[in-house]
Amino acid sequence: MRLGNQDGRAVLLLEDTAVDVAEQSDGRFGPDLMDVYEKWEEFSAWAKAAAPGAGRPVSAAQLGTPVPRPRQIFGIGLNYRDHADEANLAHPENIVVFTKFASSLAGPESTAAVSSDSVDYEAELVVVVGREAHRVGVDEAADVIAGYSVGQDISDRGVQMRPPAPQFSLGKSFPGYAPVGPAVVTRDEPADPSALRISCAFTGPTAQAQGADVWTAQDGSTGDMIFSPERIISDLSQVVTLYPGDLIFTGTPAGVGMARGIAVQPGDVMTTTIEGIGSITTEFVAG
Repeated sequence: MRLGNQDGRAVLLLEDTAVDVAEQSDGRFGPDLMDVYEKWEEFSAWAKAAAPGAGRPVSAAQLGTPVPRPRQIFGIGLNYRDHADEANLAHPENIVVFTKFASSLAGPESTAAVSSDSVDYEAELVVVVGREAHRVGVDEAADVIAGYSVGQDISDRGVQMRPPAPQFSLGKSFPGYAPVGPAVVTRDEPADPSALRISCAFTGPTAQAQGADVWTAQDGSTGDMIFSPERIISDLSQVVTLYPGDLIFTGTPAGVGMARGIAVQPGDVMTTTIEGIGSITTEFVAG
């Protein structure tokens, strides 16, 4: 099942059409997406049994972020072995956590202003929480997951690393620096969420500087994660309470700009793709 946001309404996405959830369920669920997450177990049971009616044509440009008002957005740092290696840092023994503020959220086709000359990119698998959870074990954590989406963790490294001490969250929370989409894909749909190809490609000035029309900056696999989504959920829940609709950016593979001395430029268009889930695109403009 693929759950999306068309014009602020919850929709089931079926190829190039969208079925309105509130209309299909006679008002039982939706139209607010956050209402759907609050009733996730009941909703997912209904959706599996429902025979979808006729849908309306839909394009990616019509879709908003599929989780428009999460209570919490978590980011996990250094969670891919090859990314930790390119940063010359030891593989962590515990999850490294930061936050992104909700005002940074954007949809699957969005625009973001380049805030400085030190803006970086990270392709990420995003986990969407489907039920409240506190102090759950790893073996219970799969049942907490509503589904997965594609995310880009965009960062202003200058703000992130400025003295007197590094602080991640503010530098990662400029408007448009947390695009998510195009849909929330339920955990039973991807062939194997622990082994999905994840990539990030550019057109525009950054690609041209690399001598290409399209330049692939990142090309990895979720199989390189140090901490699985289930382990992340379990570890987070030992401290905080997770709520339906919370988002977890689970880390990025090697190839980020900071490791290469590359920064995002106005005119760049970045596309992030995760096998079996979809693609999202951010166009960068001058700040």
